[in-house]
Amino acid sequence: MNTATMTLEQIRLTGLKALSRDLGAIGLVRFLQQYETGYGDYTTERHLWLGERTVQEIAQEINRRRED
Repeated sequence: MNTATMTLEQIRLTGLKALSRDLGAIGLVRFLQQYETGYGDYTTERHLWLGERTVQEIAQEINRRRED
């Protein structure tokens, strides 16, 4: 195997196969989780989810849900 002539996709697939072979499926997933960087802008998205509620309003909502 000549990695100098392989495409990036071929290298990626070969690496995944090696990891799967040597670590097993669960080990492969755990390895990949270490390098998952995610995507998006959490801070901006968080403001969309929560809006402009205060901590007191959020606490009240939590208490309401616990009572239900």
